[in-house]
Amino acid sequence: MMTLIYIFIGGGLGSLSRYGVSKLVENNYSTNLPIATFISNTLSCIILGLLLYSFQSKLNQHPWISPFILVGFCGGFSTFSTFSNETVQLVNNHQWFWAITNIAISIISSFAIIYLIKLKS
Repeated sequence: MMTLIYIFIGGGLGSLSRYGVSKLVENNYSTNLPIATFISNTLSCIILGLLLYSFQSKLNQHPWISPFILVGFCGGFSTFSTFSNETVQLVNNHQWFWAITNIAISIISSFAIIYLIKLKS
């Protein structure tokens, strides 16, 4: 039961953080690229990669960290559905360059972050 509570609280905090990033970017930047989603997904990959590969001993010592941060927070903070919807909107607006750029930098950077953190650990 506690695992569900950790996931619930972590997911809520992750979602609130994603909302905060979106508002911060929306209020300060104007760009065709959906940068707020990119930032949230990138930060989530950094957090996930660091915990999985650089702080593995902490995960073993504290079993609540994985459901709270990895499943809950990172799951709430990152968003593949928003990334997909924003990319579809770019395509619908015939902004092909930005759609392809969004796909490329999002997927390549997310993979690279996790891969590089794993290599360094």
